[in-house]
Amino acid sequence: MNIFIRGTIAGIISGTILGLFLKAIEQTVGTKVYTLLLNVDYIPYVKDLTLSEPIEFIMHLIISIILGIGLLYLVKRNKWSNREILIRVTIISFVIGILLYPTTALSVRTPSITSIEAIVFWLIGHIGYGSVLGSLLFRK
Repeated sequence: MNIFIRGTIAGIISGTILGLFLKAIEQTVGTKVYTLLLNVDYIPYVKDLTLSEPIEFIMHLIISIILGIGLLYLVKRNKWSNREILIRVTIISFVIGILLYPTTALSVRTPSITSIEAIVFWLIGHIGYGSVLGSLLFRK
């Protein structure tokens, strides 16, 4: 299977799992981490559009697909072992979670930037995302 197809499938699966996890947290605990995942309030021009939840989720999946393809390319180019894949992809996903969390300050719909509960759920979700994505990128 080529990098594009395999990375796309891995991105869709891991992105969907992250979305379902954060949606379950938001529905059961009330912390708006799923809203944060889909938040586009800080993107010029896009913020002025009225987007439905499915469209926002598709936008999230597009980013996840790009990440899946890009990371699979790195895996192949650098010949990472499965252990290296799991560790590195999980760390990269964790760092992405850290870098994206401050966007919560740019919206009134998302959790407060000081919400410990929100950042913990957010980072747990991104660690899980990285673990799933990494395992889907294992070398055969």
